[in-house]
Amino acid sequence: MKIPRIAYAAYGFAIVVIVLDQLSKAWVVGGLDLPEVRQIVVWESIFNLTWVRNFGVSFGLFGDGSARWLLTVFSIGVSVVLAVWATRTNRRLLISAIGLVMGGALGNVIDRIRFGYVVDFLDFSGLGFPWVFNIADAAINIGVALLILDAVISERAGKRQAGDTVGENRAL
Repeated sequence: MKIPRIAYAAYGFAIVVIVLDQLSKAWVVGGLDLPEVRQIVVWESIFNLTWVRNFGVSFGLFGDGSARWLLTVFSIGVSVVLAVWATRTNRRLLISAIGLVMGGALGNVIDRIRFGYVVDFLDFSGLGFPWVFNIADAAINIGVALLILDAVISERAGKRQAGDTVGENRAL
């Protein structure tokens, strides 16, 4: 199977996300010793670095760690599906979205395999965000938002093209 050149962009985005995610986690765990101090105030009432071991998924689901391997396998499966999807599209926005989600999922998989939990540390609770997250989580959320945006744009473009075709048929 020949991989289209544009698919490599998705894989590149994924690699960049994984590297940034893992480097930031290494810095937080090793360089800052955040596990020992638990929290570093960066910007009073806005942003902190806060140590959280996330054994589950969003909103505390599976927080007891019971689904560690299920979540790992699921995330790898999603990443494989996304990698294949990247070979079947030529839309740049969709490629970017796929790469971000794939990289974020695999960044968190690395944590689940290494530690048994995901390292979270970005804390914007001062702005009203009730959860602590990491770069991989941010990439997944941005990627999902881009997937939705791509779907909306594609649907509108499809309706415009369908309208143009109907108009051409009427003119005949």
